[in-house]
Amino acid sequence: MRILGIIMAGGKGERLYPLTKDRSKPSVPFGGNYRIVDFVLSNFVNSGIFSSYVLVQYLSQSLIEYLRTTWRSEGIIPDHFLICVPPQMRLGEIWYRGTADSVRQNINLVKDFNPDLVAIFGADHIYRMDVRQMIDFHLKNKADVTVAANSVSIKEASAFGVLGVDKDSRIVQFDEKPAKPQPIPGNPKMAYASMGNYIFNTDVLLQVLQKRFCDVPALDFGKHILPKILTDHRTFAYNFQSQTLPGAKPYEEPGYWRDVGTIESFWQTNMDLLGPKPKLDLNNPQWPVNTTASRLPPVKNLGGTVIDSMLGNGCIIYPKTKIKHSVLSSGVIVHEGAEIEDCVIMDSCEIKAGAKLKKVIMDRFNTTAPRQTIGHDPEADAQKYYIDPSGIVVIPRGKSKF
Repeated sequence: MRILGIIMAGGKGERLYPLTKDRSKPSVPFGGNYRIVDFVLSNFVNSGIFSSYVLVQYLSQSLIEYLRTTWRSEGIIPDHFLICVPPQMRLGEIWYRGTADSVRQNINLVKDFNPDLVAIFGADHIYRMDVRQMIDFHLKNKADVTVAANSVSIKEASAFGVLGVDKDSRIVQFDEKPAKPQPIPGNPKMAYASMGNYIFNTDVLLQVLQKRFCDVPALDFGKHILPKILTDHRTFAYNFQSQTLPGAKPYEEPGYWRDVGTIESFWQTNMDLLGPKPKLDLNNPQWPVNTTASRLPPVKNLGGTVIDSMLGNGCIIYPKTKIKHSVLSSGVIVHEGAEIEDCVIMDSCEIKAGAKLKKVIMDRFNTTAPRQTIGHDPEADAQKYYIDPSGIVVIPRGKSKF
């Protein structure tokens, strides 16, 4: 089938500030080697979806440059492409006003490509998904619209848009952050939370955006469209946890999916990559997460102690250092006697001799002072850095040395 991918990457990511001070949320570095956007792009490519538009908006230059240099998709077949699309102002001098409006403003791209199906996915979640299995479910049920759904506990469900379904997984009700979420049939302790990922039949998408909701200015798929198309369109919930992901390890958390929308969730999701049996194991040759090809040399450990940590290429670890339960991106230099614990250190940072860091997120291009302590004295840290309510110290992006 002819499938067009549309990736919504225009969100501000305000709750991730100061990591989003100079960049959009999808371009925030994650997991040592990656950017958040790499996960949805890898899911598409691994699923055989090679034709995608990325809709960008706020602070988009970092993301555009990253995609230009990392995700070069030009090939022999003209329909294989990955193209960034800022607001084109086709409907007036307006920005994107919601997820559905961003697609509506670029509906000409859908018409020109003329796909059978349109896969509309967000760009700011950490997960691995075989989208083809969702498409197979969509076709098997002769659906007009299919929504990816993640099983969450009833207690957690009030924080999400909840899909009420019948015994055949057809959506009969949608509630945004309900006080009393509707449980999954036969499983009263769990509910279906919308993941914000959709498969649309193209004719249905065109009809909904250009006719039925053409007069609604600010338009979201979850808030406006989904609740009102349930009766006259075959709309189904696809159980994300029902997928069989190639190469997944038995110890990984089934249906791992995280919205890294806060500092605490971003930090915790990085920590989920660690340990002998991580909740999300990135070492999966059958379902790789693609990213920039590093031109840096391998890690050089000159005598430091590294425990339960991930180190990117080009890291240099000097003697008498201790790195524990942390994620270090490429090109990080840790000098003699420094200690790093429960930290996320992004690329090209330098930890000077004797410095001690605990539960710190350090953005790119930062250098500590010798014997500096961060994360041990909240009052002192508050004078210089941002401290999240969870207690995590966040150091904003520094200045590049290059």
